[in-house]
Amino acid sequence: MTVPMASSALSPSSAPRPAEPPATTVSRLRWAVVDAWTMTRRDLAHWTNQPGMLVANLLFSVMVLLMFGLLFGGAMAVPGDYWEFLVPGVLALTMVFGIESTFTAVNTDLARGVTDRFRSLPMAGSAVVVGRASADLLSSVVTLAALTATGLAAGWQPHGGLAPTLAAFGLLLLLRLAMLWVGIYLGLVARGPESVMALQILVWPVGFLSNAFVSPATMPGWLGALAEWNPLSATVAATRDLFGNPGWTSDSWVATHPVLPALVWPVLLIAVFFPLSIRRYRRLSR
Repeated sequence: MTVPMASSALSPSSAPRPAEPPATTVSRLRWAVVDAWTMTRRDLAHWTNQPGMLVANLLFSVMVLLMFGLLFGGAMAVPGDYWEFLVPGVLALTMVFGIESTFTAVNTDLARGVTDRFRSLPMAGSAVVVGRASADLLSSVVTLAALTATGLAAGWQPHGGLAPTLAAFGLLLLLRLAMLWVGIYLGLVARGPESVMALQILVWPVGFLSNAFVSPATMPGWLGALAEWNPLSATVAATRDLFGNPGWTSDSWVATHPVLPALVWPVLLIAVFFPLSIRRYRRLSR
């Protein structure tokens, strides 16, 4: 049967299904996709009914962009206009910091027993985590749109043309997808929602130890090397290149070939944490 919704805003929209998974591969895939979409709609309905968290996340992202651009921009030593250096960095940084909201949502459902109720239903084992990832990715599209509009209003412009600009946004969403699966896995293994403080202690240094706000060339040598090889820095450098915005000057391989690391890092993270998340979800009661 169709998975019952946690929110009254949704109602079953498909015919009843057997309790056991379909026998054929195609039927099982369709079964999993329908269940995942049902869970995506459930999460989206929560944001529609309680938009406060989504609005707060949007305002925080816009505040970070404006704070660094207006308050600190004049003191930053970067090539070219600081807005054009800053906006790609904040776009990518927001994709990484989104891990906190994903972690909190997954772990809260787990702590309140919502996840256990879902696991008792005749639904695909991947539906809950895939639905969460899909909903959070759609939320990230809204965040990117709001930040892009703010950046354009502040004077930032992409100069690379339509196709490179779309490719840059694709890399940003790929990074967000990788962070989604990291957040889902950590949310499933953490002891409670209060563990988000420990997550912040890990995520914030990674976010700021990058080329998002300043050039690694301004850092001490060993620290600059760490910043250059940060997965976040790879996405920032690649999006600046695709947007046609100024980046940091360096002869290192990662600085002169930014797009490939921006693809490889997220794919590696997804390859590791996607199966770990599915496995952890299926083994929650063991």
